[in-house]
Amino acid sequence: MRYRECLDYLYGLQRFGIKLGLDNIRTLLERLGHPDEALRCVHVAGTNGKGSVCATLAAICAAGGVRAGLYTSPHLHDFGERIRVDGAPLSEAEAVALTEEIRAVVGDLPVTFFEFTTAMALLHFARQGCALAILETGMGGRLDATNAVTPLLTVITPVDFDHSEYLGETLAKIAGEKGGIIKTQVPLILGQQPQEAQEVLSVLAQQRLAPLSRFGQEIIVNIGPQGCSVRVENETLGPLLPALAGAHQQENLALAVAAAVALRPHGFPFDEKSIRRGVETVRWPGRLERFSVASGEHLLDGAHNAAGARALAAWLEEHPHKVRWVVGMKGARLPEELLAPLRPHLVALYATAPPVEDAVAPSKIVDVAAKLDLPAQGFIDWREALACARAELDSDELLLVAGSLFLVAAVREVLLQEVGE
Repeated sequence: MRYRECLDYLYGLQRFGIKLGLDNIRTLLERLGHPDEALRCVHVAGTNGKGSVCATLAAICAAGGVRAGLYTSPHLHDFGERIRVDGAPLSEAEAVALTEEIRAVVGDLPVTFFEFTTAMALLHFARQGCALAILETGMGGRLDATNAVTPLLTVITPVDFDHSEYLGETLAKIAGEKGGIIKTQVPLILGQQPQEAQEVLSVLAQQRLAPLSRFGQEIIVNIGPQGCSVRVENETLGPLLPALAGAHQQENLALAVAAAVALRPHGFPFDEKSIRRGVETVRWPGRLERFSVASGEHLLDGAHNAAGARALAAWLEEHPHKVRWVVGMKGARLPEELLAPLRPHLVALYATAPPVEDAVAPSKIVDVAAKLDLPAQGFIDWREALACARAELDSDELLLVAGSLFLVAAVREVLLQEVGE
């Protein structure tokens, strides 16, 4: 099997769609000899910020000399980015070998793409001798394939509305699904939550006797002229200089720092030096990432739901610009949820379809923009949308690309070529 054939097989598993449940992944892991049982894991759920917390904790591991596996989704440019060991993405040869091995035991089991890749990650991390596996849920938590593990620690970032068709129409129901990762007597680090979600998650933690550390209570961030400091219980670490931009990243940073502190009793050597080094060197591309190229200033951000749009709007409040927005969304998104928070900063919108099969029609986005009295144009091809936005971009304006990480990835490849990376 060649790499292209490997990817064709993996992406072909998407024909099974999204199937929430643990039966398939447990059967698959059993057939593989339970690589999950050889791993010590941190399990991270939530609506936004999961990836940033995972990436920051992985960077702290690297700074502390801890061999860590990192499993996140989706990828930006290449499939191997989803499965990393010590920061190195899965190689093409490793992807092919793992796919062939796991495919041989799948048999008639109708595994989904995410179930298969979760098994790949766990098998790879076990084979590579990872001291810690950092696992980001794909969606939800209770029935997510990653929930087949029994972790040392769980983290739940802020819960908001997303994937309601699968997780529920209320914050309480969504929180209940996310809170499904909480395990009996396993410590839980909890991001700041809306009251409805907070109540559900607190009850679940209490029922499962999970020691609870909450952002804003046991975990405090203080912002100062020299950076920020994080207080975890009775210890203050800092000043820290966050590598990731945006006020919302202060909370993500704090949750990762609290996770590192919580792992110390398990033998992980995370002192203040390694924590500082980790938060100052972490990279998480496509999230408030700026590029200066000949055509002007570009800002790429993974905002794709209401919570992400609010975080992006908060950054724009702190960094005022007139913004031209190239936007594309996957089919389940509601354009008004993204457009409304950002409208005060926008001078024009260029609606297109991200490079995915199921996308919101550009005309629908344009219609929503019209209701907000926002000049907008629709484009079938994202390249045309980008070219038009660039042609109309003034020197004091910012060109924003957001709404779909798939669109961000496509534009980022263009920008990387232009800056010579």
